Amino acid sequence: MGEMPTTTSTRVLVVDDEPGQRDALAEMVASLGFKATAASNGREALEAQAAHPADIILTDLIMPQMDGFELLRTLEERGDRTPTIVLTGFGSIEKAISVVHDLKAFWFLEKPVQPSILRALIDRAGAQNRLLAETEVLNRQLSFHGFLGDLVGNSPVMRQVFSEIQQVAPTSASVLITGESGTGKELVARAVHRLSPRASGPFVPVNCAAFMETLIESELFGHEKGSFTGALERHAGCFEQANNGTVFLDEIGDMPIGTQAKLLRVLEDRKVRRLGGKVDIPIEVRVVAATNRVPEEAIRSKLLREDLYYRLNVFHIFLPPLRDRKEDIPPISEAILSTINKKHGTRIAGLHAATLDRFQNYSWPGNVRELRNVLERAAIMAGEGLIMPKHFASDSLGMPANGEPEVHTPPVPVAEAEEGESIRVRPGATMEEIEDAYINLILQRTNNNKTKAADILGISVRTLHNRLGQLGNKKVNSAAGG
Repeated sequence: MGEMPTTTSTRVLVVDDEPGQRDALAEMVASLGFKATAASNGREALEAQAAHPADIILTDLIMPQMDGFELLRTLEERGDRTPTIVLTGFGSIEKAISVVHDLKAFWFLEKPVQPSILRALIDRAGAQNRLLAETEVLNRQLSFHGFLGDLVGNSPVMRQVFSEIQQVAPTSASVLITGESGTGKELVARAVHRLSPRASGPFVPVNCAAFMETLIESELFGHEKGSFTGALERHAGCFEQANNGTVFLDEIGDMPIGTQAKLLRVLEDRKVRRLGGKVDIPIEVRVVAATNRVPEEAIRSKLLREDLYYRLNVFHIFLPPLRDRKEDIPPISEAILSTINKKHGTRIAGLHAATLDRFQNYSWPGNVRELRNVLERAAIMAGEGLIMPKHFASDSLGMPANGEPEVHTPPVPVAEAEEGESIRVRPGATMEEIEDAYINLILQRTNNNKTKAADILGISVRTLHNRLGQLGNKKVNSAAGG
């Protein structure tokens, strides 16, 4: 007699339209010690997954109503990363390999099924599923403590960003990230990639503002040898390089408008043709794009095609500027200093209270990138211990050469209303206070019409709402001296 199987809690959903094969597979799965449930087609499988999710799916490819191909596509769209083993008949190995490659099935198994091979695959798929679950729990724990990948922040606005990343990452949806320069948009893109089913694939960033119009198409789509002067050999573009992974299109609003039209076609057809090439190359790529422009303004200015914007903006993540989340400065500084200590061999313990106070009173126009640069120079100057104000460059943090805070005198108007009124700024007012006063003035002029106010301010309505939410009950005209 054979050895009795050890019962496990692993649930396997068997999907096959042939009743005899379905029952035989379910019995085999149960005989191997796993819990088996069954469905006769893809639709029933999706309903079963929604009601009682299985740990592993074992499915045939060719079925009526909804076949295995559509089942896997729908699971991917729903963000369901349940490992799936595909059953294939003799002569259809190429299809099975295609499903494993393109639709991210865990593996394929040729009929007739051998119990020992099936058990090995279920064990391996179960191990992968547990690893994915543990990784997701770890990422949730890290985000709860203010860390998600290389992103750091414990403010309400950053917790919202972390939540949005975790919501969209498991799907295949295109993502548009907006925010000022230096806020960390590429870090958001990398976090989306790392938490996605494509994490094992390549992440290929391309700065759309860094190339001349004659070269950007070659960078994106590739070229054949001899297709233009200087094309000495064949080059695979970013989309080919990122196949089965993620391509990050930074500063999409600076891409030439003609190239945007070609990019839209690539995104719609999921095919790319190299410059000088004669064949279309299928690609399976997730696109994450970013811009420091306000998209609505870029569209009005004819810098961004509206149809491309809607194609990219399936899911929008807004990354707030550092001045709007200053409570994140201490943990961000700690993380940056840890990296700097490893990079330069310094032994910086942290920030002196006077330094932190200086940081909190500065507007950080360059955002986290500027903070990193300031800290790196100061850390090299200090070498060890705490970073003091004396370790700053004389021209950093708005400091003049004498190292004393700059005094703005006399008070000057910063905004003129149509009726002739103005707001005047007290000496020492921060940029944030001045901006708040100006926003309040515009809202008064527009009778609190936020759409009209946002248009006058040159920002999106969403950005205005975010700013007003951050102000809370604080009087926005507290900087006014009149």
